[in-house]
Amino acid sequence: MGWEIMGKKVRIDKKGRIVIPKEMREKIGITEGSYVELEVYNKNAIIIKPLESIADRYFGIFKVEEYPDDIDEFLKKEVIRKWLRDQSM
Repeated sequence: MGWEIMGKKVRIDKKGRIVIPKEMREKIGITEGSYVELEVYNKNAIIIKPLESIADRYFGIFKVEEYPDDIDEFLKKEVIRKWLRDQSM
């Protein structure tokens, strides 16, 4: 696997925030509301990794009568319930 490096300089605001350039967000598939994982590498770099939500991973697997307030929490419970059911068979 080869590494593709894309570099940009950005400014950190007084609250510690940065804006990830659009080109980079599109490249790794993150959009508004996406979750990312931050890792410190070698004490001098931060790696940003996109995370897939549980809701996206299990979309369409469960039939839902009423849309829950917290879809990720609902899916965690349903996955555990299904796993426990499968283990008892």
